[in-house]
Amino acid sequence: MHDILRTIVEQKHKEVALLKSKISIDDLKKKALFNRTCYSAKAAILNDKKSGIISEFKRQSPKKGPINANADIKKVVVAYQEANVSVVSILTDQVFFGAHDNDFDIARKHLSMPLLRKDFLIDPYQIYQSKAMGADLILLIAAILTPNEVENMSKIAKDLGLEILLEIHNEEELEHINPLVDLVGINNRNLKDFSVDLNHSIKLSEKIPNTFVKVAESGINGENDIRFLKTNGFQAFLIGEYFMKHDNPGKVCSELTYNLSL
Repeated sequence: MHDILRTIVEQKHKEVALLKSKISIDDLKKKALFNRTCYSAKAAILNDKKSGIISEFKRQSPKKGPINANADIKKVVVAYQEANVSVVSILTDQVFFGAHDNDFDIARKHLSMPLLRKDFLIDPYQIYQSKAMGADLILLIAAILTPNEVENMSKIAKDLGLEILLEIHNEEELEHINPLVDLVGINNRNLKDFSVDLNHSIKLSEKIPNTFVKVAESGINGENDIRFLKTNGFQAFLIGEYFMKHDNPGKVCSELTYNLSL
């Protein structure tokens, strides 16, 4: 595991332990949103009238620091929805990605579409927490979980009506894929040196059965990258920094989805 990931995971264990001491799973099950019927991210992505874009709201990253620290989440995510994206991803990590306590709540309140809870899930407790927050889709990262942990967490997610995006980085992590997973994301960014190589992702995607929705993640910089990835079997495209580095992320997103529709 890369150093930054190890540091994040250590922090997550501390956060989860604290949360468990304050709010039990039974308490989470009593939350108003816990019993809602989730939107299907998979169906939205496979809808021909949608762009396949998973547009992300994030304020900063561990590597680059602040990206758009003062962004208005309501304004950005509503604009994402109006731009006809398939899914909206919300970073909920506060320490490393600068999320605010109420970011996800605001997004859920104002959007009628699938929401991805983007965080570092290392404990089943966080899946119950995700459902209580109003998430439709959760991220499981192969680099920080064993195949058995992915399978067990997938079972819990499915029982709660959540869909699963499994993120992999290399061929060794293909063994983390199980039949309960809905989407398989390939991170184009090398976690060791943070370089981006779309061709690496394409070679890896060829080893993934077509029964899974294939998602390209990280380092996607506009229309040409998306068209290139589409012709090589990808159906969805997780894009954050390309939008968030601008003063008006929603406008950039809208321009991109419009150009893709031509």
